[in-house]
Amino acid sequence: MSNLDEFLAGERLEDVVFYVSDAYLDDDSRLRSVGSEVDGGVRLILDGETGRSAFQAGTGMGAMEFAKTAMGAEGEIARSLDDGACPFAEEDPDDDHDVRFVFAFAEAQNEEVGGLYAEGDVVHAYAHCTCGESYSHKWVVGERDD
Repeated sequence: MSNLDEFLAGERLEDVVFYVSDAYLDDDSRLRSVGSEVDGGVRLILDGETGRSAFQAGTGMGAMEFAKTAMGAEGEIARSLDDGACPFAEEDPDDDHDVRFVFAFAEAQNEEVGGLYAEGDVVHAYAHCTCGESYSHKWVVGERDD
């Protein structure tokens, strides 16, 4: 099982996933040597603290501050955490709507909180689009096969 599969199965709750598109990442970026090359970019799966630092180094933003701003709009982020469908594409169809980067973490099941959290571990994913907008998507581990 790959690190990504383990993360998506809720087995790496202390880790974060950070994806950066080739268009956003310099060719000589150190992130390329730390992460795994995937179609269109680089994906890193790192312990939480290291991942948040890598996110800040790669984007110039704090990970949790970015997540808070992205929560304002719900979109769809691919289960593979390297693509998405920008919810602003209909409003601005002339703009490009490609994912620049994604930040994701998983939170353990918490029945006291209720809602999704009572159903199981929850993946929180946040994406930034080439149009300049950010959006979020969350789901219960095991509920997405796509």
